[in-house]
Amino acid sequence: MACRISELVIDCAEPQRLAAFWSEVLGYVELGREEDGGIEIGPPGAGFGGPQPTLILSPGGGPRTGKLRLHIDVNATDRDQDAELERLLALGATPVDIGQTGTENWHVLADPEGNEFCLLHRRLPPL
Repeated sequence: MACRISELVIDCAEPQRLAAFWSEVLGYVELGREEDGGIEIGPPGAGFGGPQPTLILSPGGGPRTGKLRLHIDVNATDRDQDAELERLLALGATPVDIGQTGTENWHVLADPEGNEFCLLHRRLPPL
């Protein structure tokens, strides 16, 4: 038997702000709040244990320093990459230069707290 990724936890300064951002990016909804101010978001109608992992935006930690050891990759499901890039930028994502050559077929972006993520080229079917 193997394991499944059930949730990803992101330490952040403003859980509400990041929960709103990632909910819009992924089409997630708020699933619950913790006493410490953490917010769990996930797919509507599925929640924890569903086919996609939930995200927990957990208060804590100061500003991030150095490169992330793990980042999220996303793919558009209902539009091409250029249209999805426009949407993500309008939601508050910002382009990030991590030394790309300019020939990559993905875009490196950061969420409102500076956490890098990539918008990949391939379009995936929605779940």
